[in-house]
Amino acid sequence: MMQSKNKKPMTAAERRHVDRIKGMDCIVCGHAGPSDAHEIVQGAWFTSLPLCRDCHTGSHNGIHGEKRIWAVMKLDELGALNRTLGRLLT
Repeated sequence: MMQSKNKKPMTAAERRHVDRIKGMDCIVCGHAGPSDAHEIVQGAWFTSLPLCRDCHTGSHNGIHGEKRIWAVMKLDELGALNRTLGRLLT
């Protein structure tokens, strides 16, 4: 993983969490992992979401694009975080 110069390095606990997130299926569309780890707030690794490449950076579906699949699924980042935490804790 490439480290942005604007972020401090991950702690061991953050790295374990992000590795677990990356191993999950996409929280939006269910596409089988591995997934990207999308940070809701840059550098706040414990609020990372598992997103497939399309739901993360796709120009039409992605959170960094037009967010079409997000709208279809009636989901925002907070709702996706809720789903993610639910999967992690059950």
